[in-house]
Amino acid sequence: MIVRKLKDLLGTDHEVDDGNWVSRRLILADDGMGYSVHDTIIRAGTETHIHYKHHLESVYCISGSGEVKTLADDKVWRIEPDTIYALNEHDEHLLRADEGADWRLFCVFRPALTGQEVHDESGVYPAPAESA
Repeated sequence: MIVRKLKDLLGTDHEVDDGNWVSRRLILADDGMGYSVHDTIIRAGTETHIHYKHHLESVYCISGSGEVKTLADDKVWRIEPDTIYALNEHDEHLLRADEGADWRLFCVFRPALTGQEVHDESGVYPAPAESA
């Protein structure tokens, strides 16, 4: 059984800060679950370009708000607490956090992340074999 507390991960290699966001990585590839789980803060007023070419992601909004814009079709979705969205087609997108308060999201990735991934200049995480 795996039991972790968020407070115990803060300031360790399970907490990755990329400037616009900080991801606290709760369950990772080496845990053997086949997916990874992240408590992520998107900093207020930021915009982040992301394109998960190698991963699928589901995201549940805990607090704060913002919008997701998919670049292929220019659609914009408003994301607020108690809303989930899934990037089920490897959607290239922009995350835009509202001003005033950080946006807290609970994220699940498949395949699992190793824990140290950061987005490259195209917004992409490396393929699983590359990130190990």
